[in-house]
Amino acid sequence: MSNRTVAISADFLAAFAALPRQKQGRVMDFMSKFRANPRSPGINYEKIRNSFDPNMYSVRIDDTYRGIVMREEQSGVYLLLWVDHHDRAYQWASRKRCKVNPTTGTVQVFDVQETTVEVTDRVDAEKALFAHVTDQQLLRLGVPSEKLAETRAIMSLGDLYQRQASYPEDAYEGLEWVANGFDAEEVLENFYEETPADEEISADDFVKALSKPGSLKTFAVVEGEDELQAMLAAPLERWRVFLHPTQRKIVRRHYNGPARVTGGAGTGKTVVAMHRAKWLAGQLEGNEKILFTTFTANLAGDIQDNLRKICTIDELRRIEVVHLDLWVARFLQELNYNYRIIYGEELDNLWSDAITLTGESLDFPEEFYQDEWSRVVQAQETFTLEDYVRASRRGRGVRLDRRKRISLWKIFEEFRNLSNERRVRDVEMAMYECRQIIAKRYSQPLYASIIVDEGQDLSMSAYRLLRTMAGEERPNDLFIVGDAHQRIYRNRAVLSHCGVNIRGRSSYLRINYRTTEEIRKWAFGLLKGISFDDLDEGYDDGRICQSLTHGAKPIVRDFETLEQEFDYVLEQVCALEAQGTSLKDICVVARTNRLLDDYVRRFLQAGVRTYEIKRSRLDDRSFDGVRIATMHRVKGLEFEHVFVVAANKSILPHPKAIAYEDQVSFTESMTGEKCLLYVALTRAKKSAHITSYGGISEFISEIVQPQTN
Repeated sequence: MSNRTVAISADFLAAFAALPRQKQGRVMDFMSKFRANPRSPGINYEKIRNSFDPNMYSVRIDDTYRGIVMREEQSGVYLLLWVDHHDRAYQWASRKRCKVNPTTGTVQVFDVQETTVEVTDRVDAEKALFAHVTDQQLLRLGVPSEKLAETRAIMSLGDLYQRQASYPEDAYEGLEWVANGFDAEEVLENFYEETPADEEISADDFVKALSKPGSLKTFAVVEGEDELQAMLAAPLERWRVFLHPTQRKIVRRHYNGPARVTGGAGTGKTVVAMHRAKWLAGQLEGNEKILFTTFTANLAGDIQDNLRKICTIDELRRIEVVHLDLWVARFLQELNYNYRIIYGEELDNLWSDAITLTGESLDFPEEFYQDEWSRVVQAQETFTLEDYVRASRRGRGVRLDRRKRISLWKIFEEFRNLSNERRVRDVEMAMYECRQIIAKRYSQPLYASIIVDEGQDLSMSAYRLLRTMAGEERPNDLFIVGDAHQRIYRNRAVLSHCGVNIRGRSSYLRINYRTTEEIRKWAFGLLKGISFDDLDEGYDDGRICQSLTHGAKPIVRDFETLEQEFDYVLEQVCALEAQGTSLKDICVVARTNRLLDDYVRRFLQAGVRTYEIKRSRLDDRSFDGVRIATMHRVKGLEFEHVFVVAANKSILPHPKAIAYEDQVSFTESMTGEKCLLYVALTRAKKSAHITSYGGISEFISEIVQPQTN
């Protein structure tokens, strides 16, 4: 039957996820039949008595459970809104109205039952929260006319937060931005799709309303059985189905060249990047492919796993997901370049040998030579002595005269000689050589489009390589997402200096979908006073982000001993489990793997299951157990509750991570450690704990004095 539309609301999926497992099976059976034919005689519609909405009906799931459906006969639209035990389902439906907003044209569901807000003469209009906002602005923000008086009577942020569930999602979002000091017109410009003056909005045209970006934020039109089953497979993962209008606009925009998307932790940058990959893949022809790349192997694995949840088989075939270092190694191997890319201790030893063999005594720590090579020679590609002597060292703390640069160059030359003799390369030089090969051998771009996640962690060499892989600048060639506040590796690139021109093609995501506002603000306080770039030559203060959910601030506790700290964490974990939280939704995070080993052992002795998330394996959500991970490894992940443990003054900042050769390097490495803690805390969706023993980190004590035991 073609003259019908079936859509599911985000609230329905959330209610479905809260049902007992056996009841979910009954609901899935019903929904398959309902999607196939919502007019089937076997579906018994019952009007909701005393309902404010004449189109609200209940449908039978089984003897005790009911679904709530908005049925609009004229347009043939059926909206699945809620599912619950029959008494609770009727109670939910009795106070709701589902309608097309006559101002915004979006489908909205909201409470129309009287609330505890009393609009009386005693309300001081001048002190009300939205006294400075006109009725017309409130309507344009999506506030239903039925709720104008109630909105006018709200006196405080606390009152607004308590009434979140009674408002349509788009209206509440706008109200919270305005309530937190943003100008109403600015909010409308940044987050709302302005309805053209000549566009007529029909209260009966639900089909048209469901196509609006504002509606697609909370409603998904179900086209087929496979799509329905995919929605029900992980109903709480809203990102798979619903996009904010600002996100959807970025995902589907046609760019004339490279584009950049920035935004704070939890604003959905990776979600946008993945949906962008899916959208682009659906438009490719012939053998065209998309490269989706990032800085680390574990992040690439997480992205590949999540793309499987939103892409068709054909779309997946067209998206190659690989971290950039591995791409470089494979490319060179396929062309029979017989050398290895080395890291860590092996690379350190190569530099040590080069310094020893030259006999140059410049009295710098060994890390200095590697940094100078990476941040000056490689970054500016000054591969001759003449070029290096003239190279800018702006931002480098140690001053070098011409004589010292000549001495340094001897070490660099020896390093390159040893690299050739031993058939090895550092990754920066391997990237440079990849570029030379591509430029000589390939006349066409290697990929139709390249998408970069966690772009703040890539180097100048990496971006120059990506520019070469993408070919000459052309529409939709490069799409880069990142956030300098989450830069936890010591790379720093300026896009425009790498041939990546994003001017006029930049977007900023402002809404944090993960953490509560209280956790977000607290974590962001760690970065107070530090200047951050926007991945190019601009500045990103990160202050225009906001969360629309609320809760408690992070809890900070300092203990005398590790035993006391662990007992506290164990007590909290057990309490959360007793309240119905799955262990897999709790993550214990520490600075190093060595620290975590002790917590794993202690949880085992206490009879609590754990699951270690390591660099070499993904987070297998089918396995229950408290997640255990380092601060580096939790990047890109999220959990209901996060415990940052062993945040001791001797561990954060980690002594081995701090560069002491000059003030610039010292400040930079300290910032990196603060960013690492910021990343760890912003994985939390509902609660965050920070614990330590024997004295807490200075990073924490600068913000708040912990409770001590």
